[in-house]
Amino acid sequence: MLLVSAAVFINYIDRGNLATAAPLIQDELHLSASELGVLLSAFYYGYVLVMAPAGWLAERYGAHRMLAIGVAVWSAATFLTGFATSFATLLALRLLLGIGESAAFPCASKLLAHAVEVTRLGIANGVMSFGYLLGPAVGTLVGGLLMTQFGWRPVFIVFGCLSIAWLWPWRSVAIGPAATGHASDQPPPALTQILRQRALWGGALGLFSANYSFYFILAWLPFYLVKARGFSVGNMAWIASWAYLLNAVSALFIGWLTDRSIRAGRSPNMIYKSIMVLNHVGAIACMGGVLLLPTTGSIAALFVYEVLAGLASPGLFAIPQIFAGPQAAGRWVGVHNTVGGIAGLVAPAVTGILVDRSGQFALAFGLAAAVSAVGLIAWVFVLPKVAPVKWQVAAA
Repeated sequence: MLLVSAAVFINYIDRGNLATAAPLIQDELHLSASELGVLLSAFYYGYVLVMAPAGWLAERYGAHRMLAIGVAVWSAATFLTGFATSFATLLALRLLLGIGESAAFPCASKLLAHAVEVTRLGIANGVMSFGYLLGPAVGTLVGGLLMTQFGWRPVFIVFGCLSIAWLWPWRSVAIGPAATGHASDQPPPALTQILRQRALWGGALGLFSANYSFYFILAWLPFYLVKARGFSVGNMAWIASWAYLLNAVSALFIGWLTDRSIRAGRSPNMIYKSIMVLNHVGAIACMGGVLLLPTTGSIAALFVYEVLAGLASPGLFAIPQIFAGPQAAGRWVGVHNTVGGIAGLVAPAVTGILVDRSGQFALAFGLAAAVSAVGLIAWVFVLPKVAPVKWQVAAA
């Protein structure tokens, strides 16, 4: 569990390094703002397009093996970025990074669904969520400080080496047959069966909605705080760091509380859906608060949003793991996260267009609130009761 969480922690550090290094890379390689924007978004094209195939590979050849291959690929992409000398090289490496990192969540979900019982999935996904939510804060802080001292190239090289070092302890982890691609007593369902599940599309739409607000805030919060609220870069960095830390800690806390509640006799369906309702209703209110309240109230609304987003994080993957079970978790989460990942392509770009055309953030925050309302509908009315799918019954 700790190694899986370490993998997604590394995942989010490596994917965010380019944003931290962007001003230095732009100056050295003489890139335009448009070229830099293409590089920042290129990761998601490789990431989203390969997510579903990565889930299939995890089912076919084993999540344990495919996660190791994914880490090796994205570590190599990070390492080689330190030697890039042109826009074309950086573009290819960003695409390769996305392809490698696409293995992380389908493989992690397959492993957790196989190894962890339903009453422990909350804390398992809470720990994993803590890892990937903490990654941007640590990567930005540590990477930024190192880059000011040594430049951007050595940082990519060192981070690439540290990332691939994860493979050393992973090679000794014992994983059961269902997670290594070997035959099991329960035959896996066909992909067509998985795609016919209403639960898949209800959860995927809910994930897209949650991710839209998350990526919107992640991409535009620094700009909004500095340009619209008048904070200095230093003060903005502190505010953003605290916000991301609250996000990570709340995910860890709710994972523990969820499992405790389920073991006390409460229904996983009631627990997980209640959390999602709280998150989306709160997100709608917080988007308005961040935009409309005075500065102190705006920051308070931002912190509340980050806490609520953290509370939802474990359920975003625990819910599909419960539905799919160990037989189908890799492919299910591959499709689930593909739909959710589209938000990473859409939210930052649409926000930029709205801000350019209107000169303010009102439409952008309003759209984020509207998308949260769609997610609320998906979790409550589209998603069926959260319970394992009986694949043999479904097949009949």
